[in-house]
Amino acid sequence: MKRILHATDYSENAIPALKYAFSLSEKLNASLFVIHVFDYPTVFSKELAEPYQNLEEKSYKIHYQKLVDFCTKNYEGDIDKLDLSFDAIEDKSIVKGIIKKANNLNADLIITGTKSEKVLKELLLGNTAKQLIEKAPCPILTVPKEQNSLEIDTIVYASDFEENDISAIYDLVKIAEPYNATIKIVHISLKEDDTDRNKMDWFKELLNEKIKYDKIDTEIIYSEDVFEALKSYLNEKKADMVTMLERSSKGIMKMLFHTDLVKKMETLGNIPLMSFNEDQL
Repeated sequence: MKRILHATDYSENAIPALKYAFSLSEKLNASLFVIHVFDYPTVFSKELAEPYQNLEEKSYKIHYQKLVDFCTKNYEGDIDKLDLSFDAIEDKSIVKGIIKKANNLNADLIITGTKSEKVLKELLLGNTAKQLIEKAPCPILTVPKEQNSLEIDTIVYASDFEENDISAIYDLVKIAEPYNATIKIVHISLKEDDTDRNKMDWFKELLNEKIKYDKIDTEIIYSEDVFEALKSYLNEKKADMVTMLERSSKGIMKMLFHTDLVKKMETLGNIPLMSFNEDQL
């Protein structure tokens, strides 16, 4: 991963996600682009008393400087030594602003927070978090407000044992390897039979053929409550990150998150969640 995009609203709640973006970009030796998406009419109380061009220029300068100050304040070190860029983007939609910048940069990863009030409000309205995952040109990593640890020892990948999972795991290894982290691939099945076991054997064989990384484990859990089973598994394995593949077709992950994606993400607690889009693999 060479280019990481982090979207923030420079609030107190957004600090953990920013620190996570700093740490991950340094560990992966990747360029970090920190952006803020704003809607300029809300910046000034004088409404449109000034020409549009003046308002736009003032808004950009205000938000750009706030962005620089926010990052400088929350980085423990010499920020000038980082491969770091800033941008303030005017757009009525946070999601559209993020996606446009990601496309322009050819970003490899987008990092956002889950507890920033302004961002969360838009994410919950019309389920646009799901739109971000579906439309973004790269994986989305959401970092909760409660995130404290910057280390990654165990990554859980919730799988349907399908071929597209291999492509997502291949990209995931690029994050796991610098940390020497273990990737635990888990499939949650509603009933116990030979079908899933045979599928797992096929999947493991394909995985060994396509991916050369020793620290990967694969297993099946049987449960009628998919989401609760995953939560228990994450606690048991002390997961530092949970990952999934957002599918256009129906599958376990579609059943698991469905339209309540954002709310369910919050109930996972303080575990960052990475979402891969099947259409982008």
